[in-house]
Amino acid sequence: MISRRFFLKGSALAMAGAGGAPAWLVRAAARTCLRGKVLVVVFQRGAADGLNIVVPYGDSRYYSLRPTIHVPRPGYGDDAALDLDGFFGLHPSLAPLKPLYHSKALAVVDAVGSPDPTRSHFDAQDFMESGTPGRRATQNGWLNRALPAEIGAPSPLRAVSIGPELPLTLQGANPAVAVSNLQSFRLPNPAVTGAFASMYGDATDSTLRSAGRETFEAVAIIQRLDQEPYAPSGDVEYPNGRLGQSLRQIARLIKANVGLEVAFAEIDGWDHHVNELGAKATEGQLANVLREFGQSLAAFYADLGPRIEDVTVVTMSEFGRTAHENGDRGTDHGHANVMFVMGGGVRGGRVYGDWPGLADARLYEGRDLALTTDFRDVLAELVVKHLGNRDVGSVFPGYAQPRFRNLLI
Repeated sequence: MISRRFFLKGSALAMAGAGGAPAWLVRAAARTCLRGKVLVVVFQRGAADGLNIVVPYGDSRYYSLRPTIHVPRPGYGDDAALDLDGFFGLHPSLAPLKPLYHSKALAVVDAVGSPDPTRSHFDAQDFMESGTPGRRATQNGWLNRALPAEIGAPSPLRAVSIGPELPLTLQGANPAVAVSNLQSFRLPNPAVTGAFASMYGDATDSTLRSAGRETFEAVAIIQRLDQEPYAPSGDVEYPNGRLGQSLRQIARLIKANVGLEVAFAEIDGWDHHVNELGAKATEGQLANVLREFGQSLAAFYADLGPRIEDVTVVTMSEFGRTAHENGDRGTDHGHANVMFVMGGGVRGGRVYGDWPGLADARLYEGRDLALTTDFRDVLAELVVKHLGNRDVGSVFPGYAQPRFRNLLI
């Protein structure tokens, strides 16, 4: 029953639109949704190298552990780290994020991640998306459970993932929709639309019937939005990569006031076992993906304008990379990592967390950055303070007393 619901929401109707929809769908599309808080989650799939993203240039061990793939200290060339606080610096490809940090709209959490020791991409991603590290049997996601209880009928676009399938983090009891592209979210003709609406509207299975109604309502609203081309605010230009275009579509939904509360986007390409950096820090695989990452986040912030006051963005990756570089000028699967939190209500301009150091005795299992902040501490604070859901024990089972870092005003 549940798998059919997710198939409907995440694949079969992820190509749908509502031309010729029944009257009840048109009424649903025309209803007014209230402006509210929005939490946007960006997942960096592949295990991003936090030590080369937010560079601990003040820890001399960083340079001895990475003799050929380090980012130079601030002031040492045009590919040097961009100073944040006298100890940490941003990778130079993240230059668009530096003004946001210094304007206190962007915060960094370092030495953060999942306490589970796995170095399997698939297990670690599932643990972070479910919010239950070490539990393989969890069938739904923390972001779905994070949605506060609704009074009345919720928006069919309350929870949206930009992509072809609904990710684990948005699977659960609350309605959620996967949208590959707002412009292609349509069925080929009115006859097909009517047939699907009738089939799912008459289904005896209440779960399937509900899923059909929710999805067709979402389709109707998106078709209405698509009647006018979207132009980002001012001269904002999003990168053409997957993350840039995903955040562009999320910004459009937010500004259209369709009732969006949580959104999910992802960017892959972070698994750099070989040639992580080129001859300069601004060259190579990591620099390329960081350029898209930084430009996308900065464009999203600028595009939202005043609406950013209602929006918080959090970034995460399944685990970090080894502190030592390997023999192929890359890094292997590690442990603790870095997260970014961005938005109007963020206490930015700070690097949060307890820095454990990179001395051999301080490394996790003698090889990785040690974890000092559980990722659920960060997410739980956003769930409680931003979304207003105080039932942390339901969102993160077995972790009802997180340690907040006071990331939000």
